[in-house]
Amino acid sequence: MKKTLILSLLAMILMMAGCKPEKEVIDLPRANAAPEMVAAVDSFVHATETRPVAPDSITLHSIMILKHGEVVYEQWFNGQTAETPHPMFSVSKTFTAIAVGLAINEGKMNLTDPVVKFFPDQLPEEPSDYLKAMTVRDLLTMTCGHDEEPNSTRADSVDWVESFLAWPVKHQPGDYYLYNSIGTYMLSAIVQKVTGEKLIDYLDSRLFQPLHIDRPTWDESPQGINCGGWGLNIKTEDMAKLGQLFLQKGLWNGKQVVPAEWLKEMSSYQVPSAPSGTRFEDLEKAGLNKDNNEWVQGYGYQMWICRHNAFRADGYAGQYIMVFPDRDAVLVLTTSSSLYQPYIDLIWEYLLPVL
Repeated sequence: MKKTLILSLLAMILMMAGCKPEKEVIDLPRANAAPEMVAAVDSFVHATETRPVAPDSITLHSIMILKHGEVVYEQWFNGQTAETPHPMFSVSKTFTAIAVGLAINEGKMNLTDPVVKFFPDQLPEEPSDYLKAMTVRDLLTMTCGHDEEPNSTRADSVDWVESFLAWPVKHQPGDYYLYNSIGTYMLSAIVQKVTGEKLIDYLDSRLFQPLHIDRPTWDESPQGINCGGWGLNIKTEDMAKLGQLFLQKGLWNGKQVVPAEWLKEMSSYQVPSAPSGTRFEDLEKAGLNKDNNEWVQGYGYQMWICRHNAFRADGYAGQYIMVFPDRDAVLVLTTSSSLYQPYIDLIWEYLLPVL
């Protein structure tokens, strides 16, 4: 009763002073798209249906475009709806990196902490010098030092942390990029270790509730640790909110939800990058360079750098949260696609000009 009275008096004082209390954002505000944007999206949709040549395909599930914090275009396809949670695949990694940043901000861990520090009872008998040198930052930037991604460590019959730590580290951590989803799982395991909460629970009060993201689901390992690098399921508008959070430098409804500096580090160039499954020494042989491939533009903390002064969270089969700070815009796509670079080329051709 007393709290309600105080809030009412505060609102009255603000109104008398000519100020309006800030309205809490639950759903993102809506605005009308310009005719040229509607036409451009129609052309983009048509191109995704007609340009791929069998057996390749691009099957759209949703598109959402934000300008100046407002949803100006939204559409769902192929049985999907606004209320349908969608598998995020590796977009999950970006949420994991946010959890790491929050835990660092709370003093529970450090960017330079050695990975072995958190798992003294799960180390191999004789940890290599390279393994002992691997840090939290190396996990974030995919520079663990592995020569091959340790995918076999995901088997149900093994402890995923122990298997990761036993995997040969053949390069100096920090110097050698190799896309590494199980490395992101290790970040989830570390967050759970230092906070006493699963990743999804730790983020619930700190990220999901403030952004009014209905509690999502997140797959777990046999050891009861959220997968981190994959397995998150959220809705299209939830994705858009995360993109907008980056544009707002972590501020949401007047509250600093994530430190601005952490989001800046996540979305800034940290290390050179290569597509999943590709070693740097193979890039030239494959004809991949910054002029023709979106996966060699550089990597931040569990985010990809894009051309056109943009950055993105990126998931298998075409799940994208693309953020364009220069244009104050966010583009979200959920898809089932067997194409990657040709798909993004269509985005640049049709959608970039109207953002």
